[in-house]
Amino acid sequence: MGREFMHIFDEWADSYDTTVQGKNEQYKAVFENYDDILEEVSKRTNGITIEFGIGTGNLTEKVLQKDVELVAVEPNRKMRLVAERRFPYLSIHDGDFLNFPKLGKVDTIISSYAFHHLTDDEKKRAFELYHSLLSESGEIIFADTMFVNEQAHEDMINTAKAKQFYELAEDLNREYYTTVPRMKQMLHETGYQVQFKKLNDFVWITHAKKN
Repeated sequence: MGREFMHIFDEWADSYDTTVQGKNEQYKAVFENYDDILEEVSKRTNGITIEFGIGTGNLTEKVLQKDVELVAVEPNRKMRLVAERRFPYLSIHDGDFLNFPKLGKVDTIISSYAFHHLTDDEKKRAFELYHSLLSESGEIIFADTMFVNEQAHEDMINTAKAKQFYELAEDLNREYYTTVPRMKQMLHETGYQVQFKKLNDFVWITHAKKN
């Protein structure tokens, strides 16, 4: 589950925050409206919340400004060290979308720019796990790269190559980006209502509510 990408997370730990600020031309469009994307997730968050893949803690910072009880989970050691320096009062657990601390019921499950590290089979398994973890009116709120269909994914890879954005093209080829219709089907099959909102050319909000 995404652990095969640990070496990439190691590389991102030192440069992630400058990249999301738009200082890496290859990823500028991926992180366009970044602050608004995080705000979109944060404003929907309530109650006892688990955040998967906190990274350097940008979404975490916004959520901690709200009246929520946050459980933070991050699989990468270097990312955890960055976040621990930023939030010395917050316990950050070593875990991932499928392997995480034993918890009671939670009200919200959130993540940003991370769910694409799971295959579609793993994504569906995660939704099944979360159904029993969530409270009766529990919600999942993920911001992540998806595409309207496979052709749109292929077109984006070709566009990146044409611009000589070879690192971006490699990422789009290597990681497990799904489509909106597949995400919708997975969630319906595992017991959720879902709405989507596109926030830039790459990123969509997935907001799923437990049936």
